[in-house]
Amino acid sequence: MSAPRTNSSPLAGEEGARRAAVGRRGGRRDLLPLAKHMRREPTDAERKLWSLLRGKRLGGHKFKRQEQIGDYIVDLVCFGSRVIIEADGSQHSDDADAARDHWLTSQGFRVLRFWNNEILNNSDGVAQMVLAALETPLPDPLPQGEREKDGEV
Repeated sequence: MSAPRTNSSPLAGEEGARRAAVGRRGGRRDLLPLAKHMRREPTDAERKLWSLLRGKRLGGHKFKRQEQIGDYIVDLVCFGSRVIIEADGSQHSDDADAARDHWLTSQGFRVLRFWNNEILNNSDGVAQMVLAALETPLPDPLPQGEREKDGEV
């Protein structure tokens, strides 16, 4: 008979305590219950976006919806390309969105915002813009050794 299966990481048991203290992805609070509620009740625009992006349908990129990043819940995120997509309705205020976008950008994400009517009436155009953002690499400086090889130093 085999031994009981344990987590491969010696720190795995500590993850729950850390998450309780700082939230799912580094935020000061855990927004998971709210995110789950938002997944169950998407807007029409969010539902349309998800139908375009789910299951790696757009260029093989994996998206997650209603994910907590810091103290924010983002509509859709591709962690591999570090792209966030937001569906905006009339409830969005410029000041709050600007502060949120600034923080998310400082964490290395690109934020794409589309109005709900744009998503619903021009989903092909939105998909093309998202795909272009996904396939444009983030500016990422080469490690010091690589810069010297390429003659950039």
